[in-house]
This record gives sequence, structure tokens and C-alpha cells, in this order.
Amino acid sequence: MKTKYLIYFLCGSMLAGLTSCLKSKLLDQNPQTSISDATFWKTANDLKLYVNNFYQKLPAYTNWASMGIYSADDNSDNMIYGQYNQWLNGQGIIPASGGGWSYGDWSNIRNVNYFLQNYSKVKDPFNTYATYVGEAYFFRAMFYFDKLKTFGALPWINIALNTNDTTYLMAPRLPRNIIADSIISDLDHAIADLLPKGQAASMRIYKEYAEGFKSRVALYEGTWEKYHEGDPFGVPGQNGSQFLQIAAEAADAVITSGKFALDNVGQSNGYWALFNQTDYSNSKEIMFWRQYSYQDLITQHWNQYSSAGANRGITKSLVDAYLCTDGQPIAVSPLYKGDDSLDLVIKNRDPRLAQLIYTPGDVIFSASTYPTGQALLFQYPALNVGGETQCITGYQLYKGHSLDYNQAFDQNQDGITGLIFMRYAEVLLNYAEAKAESGTITQSDLDLTINKLRDRVGMPHLVLNAITTDPHWQFTGLSPIINEVRRERRVELACEGFRYDDIMRWAAAGRLIYGWKPLGAKWNQWATVIPGMTVGKNVFVNANGYIEPFQQVATLSNGYQFNVNRDYLNPIPTQELTLNPNMKQNPGW
Repeated sequence: MKTKYLIYFLCGSMLAGLTSCLKSKLLDQNPQTSISDATFWKTANDLKLYVNNFYQKLPAYTNWASMGIYSADDNSDNMIYGQYNQWLNGQGIIPASGGGWSYGDWSNIRNVNYFLQNYSKVKDPFNTYATYVGEAYFFRAMFYFDKLKTFGALPWINIALNTNDTTYLMAPRLPRNIIADSIISDLDHAIADLLPKGQAASMRIYKEYAEGFKSRVALYEGTWEKYHEGDPFGVPGQNGSQFLQIAAEAADAVITSGKFALDNVGQSNGYWALFNQTDYSNSKEIMFWRQYSYQDLITQHWNQYSSAGANRGITKSLVDAYLCTDGQPIAVSPLYKGDDSLDLVIKNRDPRLAQLIYTPGDVIFSASTYPTGQALLFQYPALNVGGETQCITGYQLYKGHSLDYNQAFDQNQDGITGLIFMRYAEVLLNYAEAKAESGTITQSDLDLTINKLRDRVGMPHLVLNAITTDPHWQFTGLSPIINEVRRERRVELACEGFRYDDIMRWAAAGRLIYGWKPLGAKWNQWATVIPGMTVGKNVFVNANGYIEPFQQVATLSNGYQFNVNRDYLNPIPTQELTLNPNMKQNPGW
């Protein structure tokens, strides 16, 4: 069977042991006393079978009514969903149980720990299975990083808990920087043991991907500590500088490996073409991805929704972030033509904007796959349809869409466009941001990173000593270079699931989310074009003519009410606080 993230099942008494583990609520209840399997830990292949099980824990985005990873910014100022986001509006509640702290969440970590406690029983030479040990360390880091982002301080559990492990079961939460340091340590173990790209088996975790992930983790923690310094979510006495250095070093290791490059440089629509391929095996940019397959019955359902609106929409805020082709922001560039129509809004703009949203004449389905034998072309956004297919802002997402009609409406509406977990572009941006935040960025750094991204689409270079002041910079009070590095990150990684995390780590919800009323495109361009639409009835428009999807939502009359003293972290479920008196609740809850 091909190793393409199929669901592997552990066999014999090994499976029975894991099943008994999963039945107990780890950290919530006492776990099983032990897992015994005298017949399993024999060969390197046994270890491979064990860690195969962790690959199914990677995101799959196989649910309906979404555009997969390309819907993942719908909890931010980049994209909105048809129902307003209650979390962003300060309406989160403390769950009694679950909430990311359930037995299933912690069992992933417990199962890694069980592997790490037992792999040395194998009698084969270590070099025959070292990479599987590296994979296990990587997955523990990944599982813990998700929890760090959600809850902040955590207990650090590095053994497979037994009923007598009261020291661990009743342990208090450790400060987040200690957890982050432990995650980095796990990644260092992984990097030391994993095979490098080119030697690792296809579709398996490898050294340089772990280094890229390390840069992601360290940048997150470094900027979190820097921008939350002095608030309830920060770490007393820490400013994140050591993590920023780690982020830059990890990203640099990927860059200097010489194994990666940007795809489609200088090609028309080359940026857009990155995100709709079924096979990234030969990509120099896509560092890790999930493959879907009709043959293996592993599919997703994105393309039928990306051909319409998926009950989502790109915001005016994101569209306005794109520079003009002279490298100047729209507030000052003489090339800016306004936003009275989709055609005008992309005119003289960074080409990535036209490759982000549908504009008139864009191909929805190719002639070779569409039943009529002629290409289906975009005319106007799906504002006049309901439910899962509606575009609610007028800016309809084109990025990530496949022109293959068969993926959308044949094959049981199953698609096989690959799911990207990491691009080399992110590593370049991680390096640039870590250097900018450390105050050490140089023109050479920009030329190595951001300016390579701009070269792909033919945009002018970012010049460190010649940055034009943007009167609409989102981060007034921060340096011009930090504003522009953040802009580049927003534009390059738009709708790939980074924006919420970025807002949280920058402590920026107070300026970007609180009081914000999401807007879309100007309505008047379609007033006589789209049938069945009446202002004030099924489309709502503000005084300046922009679509305002939540205008009639009473709880948003003053914009989103994100609680900056509470909502940067999720609450610990009440059941956990009862079971463990040493467990303290997150600030503000």
C-alpha cells in the first residue's frame, strides 16, 4: 500500500493496547495502568507501523461546505463566514469538558510518549529506524504547538502516564516559554534523527521540513512574548528575543540547504497556479503536502464550493492591503484606480490580488472538462444564491480553485487537489520577520526573502531605506519595515490559514478586530446586473456604498467586541479545574 497518509491500523496486541489507552480520559481521568505488548517492539518496521498512525492526525479538510485550507482565514480580517464569528465578538464560553482538552487531544501526546519509551527495545541497528524516532518527536512537537496556541501555559507530559503518576496528573501548568522551549527541543531531536530531503521516503516528515516548522514555532512564540510583554498573556521577564533568533536560524538552515526555490517565477498567473495542483512531487516550493487519490478513496470536496462562494467572502481590508504596481500603497499611489468595479480594483495592483479573487472573464471550469465543451467564465460574484454557495462580500475567492469540473461535480463531488502544509515562501517570510523583529534586518535579507516573492509576480523590490509612508498602515507606532514585512506576509499567505494566529501573536486584535465592521466590495457595480437583489432586503450596504454583510446583526452594531483582556487564549474546561486544584484558569475567564 502506498504511503500517502492512508489510515494505518496497528495490529494484534499492539492495537489492543492502544485502544485501552484511548478509552481513558488522559489528564481528565486516571489512565490505564500499563500497555504491555511483548510481541511488538521487534523490528524497525514495527516502529514505522506505529508512527504511520500519527500521519492521519495531520489536517485533512475533508468536510463539506468549505474550501479546505483556503477557508481557514474566515476567523480573521481577511475573510468572513456567513454567520458572524462569535469568538471574535467576545461571546466565547467556558466549556464543562472538551474544548481542546479532551482525552482525544491528550491521547495523541500519550501515544507518542509510549513510542518514545519503547522504541529502544528494537534490536535492529539505530540507523535503520532513527528517522521514525525523529518523526515521533516531530509529531509530539506538532501536537503540543497546537495546544500552546490554544491555551498558553500547559503541563509538560513526556511519559506515557500510569495510574500512579500523580506528580504529572496533578501538576500545575508550566509557563508558556518553558513549553515552547520543550517543543523546540523536540524539534531539535527530530532534526537530528530525520533523513534529509532526497533521502527520506516520499510523503514522510524529513529534516528540512522540521527545520521550517521550527521556524514557525519559534517565530510564533518570539513575537507572542514580545507583543504581549506586560499584559496578562505574556511571560514575566521575557521579551521573546531568544525565540526570534531561533526562528531566524531555523529558517536560514532551510534556505542555505539549497534544496528549495519558488515555483513559477515570472509566469503569468504563476502564483495562482501554485494552489490547484493534484501532485506536488516535483515542486521546489511545496515542502510538505497531503495527496488525495480516487484510487485510494482519499478525497476532499473543495472545488464545488470554490467555484462559487462557500458562504464566505474576502474583505475590503485584505483587498486594500495590496500595493500598486509601482510598489506604493493605494493611499498614495497615482496608479490606483479606485474600487468602483472588480476590473478597476485590480488595475495597476500587485498581480497577486487578481490571482486571489475572481474578476470578470476568469475561467471557472476549463473547456476540456466542462460539459458544454466551452469554458465557463466568471461574470459576477454569487451574491444572489443562498447557503453554501453564496459569496457574502462580492470579493469571491479564486485562489485554490481547480478548473477541473470533474473535481467539483463529477466523481461524487470529490476532489483531489493537494493540500499544502508548508511552502518555502513561508520560510522566507519567517526569516524576514524574525530579523525585522530583532532589529537586525538588512537589504541583503530582504533581497534573499521578500524580494524573491516580489520577483515571482514582477513587483518592485522592497528597499529598506526607501519605504513610502502609508497613512493607513495597520500598525501605527511600529517601524515602517515591520509594517511592510507584515503586509507582505498577509498578501503572500492570504487565505492559507495564518492570519488568525498572526493577529493573536502580534497582540493586534485590539486594533484589527475590536470595533471592526467587515466590509466587502462596492455594491453599485452589480445593482442592475445581478437579479433578485434588493438593498436593505438581501444585500446590505453602508453609507459609502460598500457591502456590509452583518449590518443587521444587532450584536455587531458597534463592530466586533473581542475581549482583549480574555480572548487571546481559550479557557480551561471547568472539569479540569475541579479534577486538578493546581490547575489555574486563563486570564479573564
